[in-house]
Amino acid sequence: MRDCPHPVMLFAAGFGTRMGTLTADRPKPLIEVADRPLIDHALDLVDDYGAKKVVANLHYKPDMLRTHLAGRDIGFSEESPDILETGGGLRAALPLLGPGPVMTLNTDAIWAGPNPLQILAEAWDPDLMDALLICIPRDRALGHSGTGDFLSDDQGRLRRGPGAIFGGAQIVKPDRLHSIEQDAFSLNLLWDQLLPEGRLFGIGYPGQWCDVGRPEGIALAERMMGYRDV
Repeated sequence: MRDCPHPVMLFAAGFGTRMGTLTADRPKPLIEVADRPLIDHALDLVDDYGAKKVVANLHYKPDMLRTHLAGRDIGFSEESPDILETGGGLRAALPLLGPGPVMTLNTDAIWAGPNPLQILAEAWDPDLMDALLICIPRDRALGHSGTGDFLSDDQGRLRRGPGAIFGGAQIVKPDRLHSIEQDAFSLNLLWDQLLPEGRLFGIGYPGQWCDVGRPEGIALAERMMGYRDV
């Protein structure tokens, strides 16, 4: 772990189409879980970690997010006219984030347990790794369907397969993003470069995690949090 916290990129640009009518009048990061917008839950993790530089990408209803986040020391990377996905979005934000490794955090999940950003920082080994992903064991993941994303060896090196679920938090060296030709692309393209080189690593999450990508995820997350009597 290094003394100076890594900059954090918050992914907040998506349309939230899986949320149906809930995103008709607001971007998904402003959907409330336990009476607070999703992005505020993500910012709790960022603040607790102590990040000095935070950037959020914007696309769908960006003015609502700018207004909500007014007064906070957050940079904005607005994607226009087209959304750039996670890889293109991170690359476009690099001038604001600065050189070197960066943390990325999805804003559509709720965590119950240790701060995943702190876990990443403590496990990060830049000599060994080009990316380190938080991976959720399937028995600790709520609101997620599917067989999982990754398997790992005893040192944490990842390979594709039905195993743990990527939790939407990682540290990544962004240098190789500049060699990808597409404007809009997923970070999966970067991971696919790192996998055969043994440079993509994962670390398990010891708490619980809930995907709030669909409406039913709201109640699941609130129940996981012990919020009221949901």
